[in-house]
Amino acid sequence: MVFRGIITDVPDFDPSTDAETLYNAMKGMGSDKEAILDLVTSRSNVQRQEIIAAYKCNFGQDLIEDLKYELTGKFERLIVSLMRTPAYHDAKEINDAVKGAGTNEKVLIEVMASRNNQQIQDMVAAYKDAYGSDIEEDIIADTSGHFKKTLIVLLQGTRDESGVVDADLVEQDAQDLYAAGEEQWGTDEAKFIMILGNRSKTHLHMVFDAYEKIGETTIEDSIKNELSGDFERLMLAVVQCIRSVPMFYAKRLYKSMKGLGTVDNTLIRIMISRSEIDMLDIRECFRLLYEKSLYNMIKDDTSGDYKRTLLNLCGGDDDLAGEFFPEAAQIAYKMWETSATTKVQLRPTLRPAHDFDPAADAQALRKAMKGFGTDEDTIIDIIAQKSNAQRQEIRQTFKSLLGRDLMKDLKSELSKNLERLIIGLMLTPAEFDAKMMKKAMEGAGTDEHALIEILVTRSSEQILAMNAAYQAGYTKSMEEAIHSDTSGLFCRILVSLAQGAREEDPANEERANADAQELADACNADSDDMENKFMSILCTRSFPHLRRVFQEFVRYSNKDIEQIIKKEMSGDVKNAFYAIVRSVKNQPSYLADRLYKAMKGLGTDDRALIRIMVSRSEIDLFNIRKEFKETHDVSLHEFIQVETMIGDTSGDYRKTLQLLCGGED
Repeated sequence: MVFRGIITDVPDFDPSTDAETLYNAMKGMGSDKEAILDLVTSRSNVQRQEIIAAYKCNFGQDLIEDLKYELTGKFERLIVSLMRTPAYHDAKEINDAVKGAGTNEKVLIEVMASRNNQQIQDMVAAYKDAYGSDIEEDIIADTSGHFKKTLIVLLQGTRDESGVVDADLVEQDAQDLYAAGEEQWGTDEAKFIMILGNRSKTHLHMVFDAYEKIGETTIEDSIKNELSGDFERLMLAVVQCIRSVPMFYAKRLYKSMKGLGTVDNTLIRIMISRSEIDMLDIRECFRLLYEKSLYNMIKDDTSGDYKRTLLNLCGGDDDLAGEFFPEAAQIAYKMWETSATTKVQLRPTLRPAHDFDPAADAQALRKAMKGFGTDEDTIIDIIAQKSNAQRQEIRQTFKSLLGRDLMKDLKSELSKNLERLIIGLMLTPAEFDAKMMKKAMEGAGTDEHALIEILVTRSSEQILAMNAAYQAGYTKSMEEAIHSDTSGLFCRILVSLAQGAREEDPANEERANADAQELADACNADSDDMENKFMSILCTRSFPHLRRVFQEFVRYSNKDIEQIIKKEMSGDVKNAFYAIVRSVKNQPSYLADRLYKAMKGLGTDDRALIRIMVSRSEIDLFNIRKEFKETHDVSLHEFIQVETMIGDTSGDYRKTLQLLCGGED
């Protein structure tokens, strides 16, 4: 195994001298924290254990207890944790996760999914020694179901590490996993646990490739579709660690620092546990994923001696080393290759209601709005649980039976965001999209992000229907409106997308290579020529074709297309091209990020929230939900609950959004 850690054995090591340095740093009034952190972070864990022994021999005191006494807060937690052996540190993390009233499932998942056999066996022994109890018994007492079963399988530390692969068994495992999930109603969870919990990493890499050929979808997407809760999250973590432990940890580190507040326990645990193993690889993956070095993220998110210690463990600022690196290019190429060969099964959260009776629904809606007051619950329950086609039947039946316009009645009875949401649901998809385009361009300002999102994520058929609805509803063409409200290359990009003429063919390998070469060559031209070339390809080629183009672009340029767009372009043009690339790579992930941005921080962008929830509920909102949970560590259902409470005193708006969301993850 090649170690790519930051911390290594220091040469000419003298534990007695180091013990004396630490003793002097802590004696008297106050302590020399800089001397402590510099010494501790420049010694390997094995050398730290020798320092602990020398400290007790020379001064008759316990070094860890002295450090606890002299230091405080997060800095103390970090330094003391560095002084424990890896096995005892892992044991403490597991014990902290299961003791007390609640369980920290995220810690159990992270540790159990990422450790090799020897690390797990050492942790089991350390747990018994430190706490006098059996780690397996404690986990069994604190968890349940398939989540518990998988943890116990992983806890045995018996995964095949031989590296020997049986090609016949690879095919059999891939077939068994497909049969256990995608191919049948219900899921055979035991098959997932047995194969993912025991087979070697080399073997499973090949199984995942074979699975994609059989099911035309990734194992990750199948897990998201077939499993749920902590069991789903554990299985996804296992798969991620099989594919790339550094990538798994890069994502965990980012989640620990993004947004308001830092999850310091996660940050400390990862920085300590990986500092001697693969921190260099984690740094590379981090910069590839987030276009920012791990060093700078830590620097911006922490402070004081705690920050300096973490930066020492990180080991360097990759932003100073240049714009890209070969390892990152290889990862980017593999990402696009996976995207190009995977067929994602899109799943809605809203399906046609069974035993549908439009006349009964029309009468119930009239009753809910007749007389003094309005029965919002009835309105919500009927409209938010019917498909759009069924709503159009209700709308027509309401007029036929009662001689009234349902839309006008709803507008007069409802108000604010609830009215906007219910009316949005009652419009046809084309009418709704046309209205959202109109709203994005009317008034003093323009909502460029909305224009981009709508035109990038709609199919050619949807865009053509939207154009017709816009012309019918607003007596001018959508293209004219775009010309009136935007300008320059951004206007031309929107007009190109608004033609609804994107190709829908599968990827053509020869043409994909030619397109990739043209894009790579354009990066060396002046900015206008580059942007024009990007527009001619990104706005017209099919998504399957563009996945191959972006994959080959990495090979020709040694750069990822996303990085080029961010670095070389600006403003609305950059945002438009970036949205196209994100949608080509993973459209549900792109829309999950749009939802997160609509709700996070002060105030909610309700128009964006309504637009996405309404327009995707019958297409891929289930996929969006799963991406939201994976990326932001909170369910979309819960995020809506928290973020829409202000200004929605009745809760009706929130209730409707959560019905569209379709459930808690």
